[in-house]
Amino acid sequence: MQAWENRLKGLCSGGGDEYERPAMNAPRATVLVVSSGSTLAQDARRALDESGYQSMHAGSVMEAVQLTMDTRFDAALVEQGLPGESGLALLRHLRGDDQHVPVMMLLSAVDPEAVADALGQGADDVISPPLSKRELLARLERCLAWSRRHAEMLTERDELRALSTTDGLTQVANHRAFQERLRGEFRRAQRYDDPIALILMDVDHFKAVNDAHGHLVGDEVLKGVAGAISAAVRETDFVARYGGEEFAVILPKTHLAGALTVAERMTHELGRVRAGPEGAVRVTASFGVSGFPGRGITTTETLLRSADDALYRSKREGRNKISLFQASLFVPRNA
Repeated sequence: MQAWENRLKGLCSGGGDEYERPAMNAPRATVLVVSSGSTLAQDARRALDESGYQSMHAGSVMEAVQLTMDTRFDAALVEQGLPGESGLALLRHLRGDDQHVPVMMLLSAVDPEAVADALGQGADDVISPPLSKRELLARLERCLAWSRRHAEMLTERDELRALSTTDGLTQVANHRAFQERLRGEFRRAQRYDDPIALILMDVDHFKAVNDAHGHLVGDEVLKGVAGAISAAVRETDFVARYGGEEFAVILPKTHLAGALTVAERMTHELGRVRAGPEGAVRVTASFGVSGFPGRGITTTETLLRSADDALYRSKREGRNKISLFQASLFVPRNA
């Protein structure tokens, strides 16, 4: 133990193996060192600082947790066997973050059981004597490289997920995402006895717009409509392109009266939409509003059908209108 500390101290002061510092223009990783003040951990921190890393010290797990609330660390070097605490507790805390923070457990002596425990709990690496400064920094850089790749993969995953659930033209959710969200919100409403409302909206005379002005103007209309709807709803509401010129809005924890208010705001925002040459094309829409709980509304399918029936009543009665679901006129298909 003492021999390793002396060796590492000598390396930190310039003797023995050298480790090339990161390039001056490279971003400097910030490393959290958690220890009770052992010479070993101090020397490790000195090695980090002298090699171009930024380090911060915490003397306990609780102090380390407090630091993570204010500072984003790229890695953590945690001494095992802190008095009255466990470095593995901090490891689990860091694993709870959205970002993967590599954790290297620092052992004061070679202990196969401690190594197994740390790796079993999810440590990215375990450092035990004897170890040179060069090996310490090489292991750290390997963990950081893995962490960067992990972050890139998460970003790629999120981008692919967004592409698979977003309508390419309007940039609101697509039909697939709408169906998944509606099922989830409806189950939640049933479980907690909460209301949920659904608005279906169809752009009036959209085919005539395409025929008279072309599909480019039609696309401009659809993008303007999506923007108007998004501006009229709350952050907790869910906007989707249901298909063609039809849009849908899911309103969690909303009764029919609240949904009617949202539909009226949508109508107001649609009045601002202009498209085509000199903004000659103006937009109106027909709406159908339904909600749960309601008579005959027991599934997502019956909720959708009731809103669809209300929408088509708006169309039959002259368009540019909001119609509410009427239970007396609704017959579930499985009835």
